[in-house]
Amino acid sequence: MTTLWDTTGSAVVKELAAQRRTGGAVMSGVALTLVVVADEGRVAEAEQAATAAAEVHPCRLLIVVRRQIEAPVPRLDAEVQIGGRLGPGEAVVMRMYGRLGLHAESVVLPLLAADAPVVTWWHEAPPERIARDALGVIADRRITDASMSPDPIAALRTRADDYAPGDTDLTWTRSTPWRATLASTIDSVAGRRGEPVRVLGGQVEGDPANATARLVAGWLASRCGCAVPVVPSTRVPGPSGIAGVVLQLDEDEEVRLQDDRKGGAVIQQPFRPEAVVALPDRSLGELIGEELRRLDSDEPYSEALESVTGATGLAARSADRDHVWFDPMRPEQAVEPTSADADGPVLPSGAAAPAPTVPDVPGDTDEVTPDAEPAAPGRRTPAAKKART
Repeated sequence: MTTLWDTTGSAVVKELAAQRRTGGAVMSGVALTLVVVADEGRVAEAEQAATAAAEVHPCRLLIVVRRQIEAPVPRLDAEVQIGGRLGPGEAVVMRMYGRLGLHAESVVLPLLAADAPVVTWWHEAPPERIARDALGVIADRRITDASMSPDPIAALRTRADDYAPGDTDLTWTRSTPWRATLASTIDSVAGRRGEPVRVLGGQVEGDPANATARLVAGWLASRCGCAVPVVPSTRVPGPSGIAGVVLQLDEDEEVRLQDDRKGGAVIQQPFRPEAVVALPDRSLGELIGEELRRLDSDEPYSEALESVTGATGLAARSADRDHVWFDPMRPEQAVEPTSADADGPVLPSGAAAPAPTVPDVPGDTDEVTPDAEPAAPGRRTPAAKKART
């Protein structure tokens, strides 16, 4: 590992290329670039989760820590390593001070793996509008976590208002074991009958303020075409916020799935003995690894989000985003800026700053751009609209 203090983006790129030449190729290729945006207090947790995910999905790992944006002097400290505590691949941890943190894409763009998808994960309170963060605009897949917000249900409404195909949330990922078990149980009833099963109603028992419980109820409602509320449980639910699920079926039958508090769930269905299935709580790394398996739009998530928030037409929205410049140091600034900073070009009313793109590397098959220079800290980077890959 090499630590670069008070460095530049081009120096980070050159150091990464130098380590690849001297150390030999650690991996023949990467499946994607994983950009992690984390608070300083959560960096260790984010590193551990990203490392576990990288072992399953070979990727270039770029961790961005925005520190002290109000600092008067911009500064970049970086750790560059190939093979080590952050997994078998290439990893760069960047701590940005001052206004450089507002232009993190100027350092990240030259480090993206060539011709590979980009996934951005915020391991912090989700941004209100992803278009304000260029690290989200350049991504093909964007991962947030509404549970890190003070009000997770309000955070889901924000995600619905700002949704674009390619967005997902870890509160949805945490519901996968419950959804898979419920689907297999209904299939079991249909197999016994030899005909399809209709779900006439039901309820999710748990914490109504938990985003995962609400999304499971929304998923059931969107799939079954009936109301499925979240009701308070007499038992304290686990981390998923769900203590049990009850579904009313046609032919006057009922299916119940109950958390057994031992890392499993008890399934009760007609004409079958009780069965216990594994329903363990998964680590953060396992959740990220699941989300990296697919990079296309997650339509079941958008349908569940519609059911929970009342939004419509989420899947029909454009997957492309335009970068909207927003300076958190100027709270009086309008949401849709009508002009750039004093040293930047003036934009027409309502226009958004184009999103940055990955720079071309003519005649070079290397995965980094050794000669790329970062934009000057404190200035807004002009860039072309993001091209769909």
